[in-house]
Amino acid sequence: MNPLRKKIGIIGGGQLGRMMIEEALRLNIDFNVLDAADCPCKDLAQNHIVGKLTDADAIRKLAAISDVLTYEIEHVNVEALLQLEQEGKEIIPSPKVLQIIQDKGLQKQFFADNNIPTSKFILVETPEQWLAATNQFDNKKLVAKTRKDGYDGKGVTIFNVDEIKNDTTKIPFSQPSVIEDFVVCEKEISVMVARDREGNISTWPVVEMEFDPIANLVTFLDCPSQIDTATEKNAQQIALKTIEALNGIGVFAVELFLDKKGNILVNEIAPRPHNSGHHTIEACYTSQFEQLVRILIELPLGSTALIQPAVMMNLLGATNFSGNYTLKGLEEASAIEGVYVHLYGKRESKPMRKMGHITVLAKTLNEAKTKAKKVASIITFEKD
Repeated sequence: MNPLRKKIGIIGGGQLGRMMIEEALRLNIDFNVLDAADCPCKDLAQNHIVGKLTDADAIRKLAAISDVLTYEIEHVNVEALLQLEQEGKEIIPSPKVLQIIQDKGLQKQFFADNNIPTSKFILVETPEQWLAATNQFDNKKLVAKTRKDGYDGKGVTIFNVDEIKNDTTKIPFSQPSVIEDFVVCEKEISVMVARDREGNISTWPVVEMEFDPIANLVTFLDCPSQIDTATEKNAQQIALKTIEALNGIGVFAVELFLDKKGNILVNEIAPRPHNSGHHTIEACYTSQFEQLVRILIELPLGSTALIQPAVMMNLLGATNFSGNYTLKGLEEASAIEGVYVHLYGKRESKPMRKMGHITVLAKTLNEAKTKAKKVASIITFEKD
């Protein structure tokens, strides 16, 4: 098959779709997207269907003009995709995979059923179930997640058992949820995995992440992770096992906890390119975005080897305003060797909104960290 001029449809036209299109322009591939009128992909896509990601009719319109479909966000109409797949439309990753990942309860149960290490969990719906479930944990400090619709830290909270026992109005969520043991982490790490139709599978080097404690968003990402070789191999093997158990085709992020005892536990899976893989655009021979395109158009998997150590930092909207913005410090930051700025084309800044990212490369990770901290002190979003 000649891959040139194959038409790829993306459900979602945000920054992930934008970066995928940017990486694939040199391959003469046409992209169609479905999303809002002002989405970041609107000027890059061959065709832009304006509509909601849950609109079955809009998804069918996208499918009709595309050879293969993918998605850049989990919150899409999975029932419509299952129907299209049943009718013979190629969708990568399969909506059967998405069906599991969309529901954090099903996802945790999948880990348990496949002997994939994860934290202890109990599924709950009613206040009585919440109270009964908390009695089954040894720890007072627990994590609650809504089973559906959580995203970028939303639908996740840490709570104390005594608080809700004394006052049931403090139960964090009224919708079906997952209660999990709170894991005391040494590090939060992530493994990006690529798997093609033939079952060929590979991982990128393990990365470790620093989070904003309020927004629960990644602020800095270091690659390679500062863990020993045995731990790195273990993390990669667990990630490979997870995606093979899913029979997943595409690019996936497997987010992991490394606890204080050296145990590795799977936290969650993202069935798409992910924030913890953005550095691969400059830092690796094949980026997560190019790799997904290769899978979609049936090219061989590319090398995931690291070219240079990297630090990735998210550019988050300022906390004190929403609206038009100016990015201060861009000229000074861009003058530093090894600094790569990616802006997502979002017209308005909002508090803690992902507006872009910066990747910093250097000969050593410590040098990249020093540069990244300098860049972070220079770049600011200010009201226009």
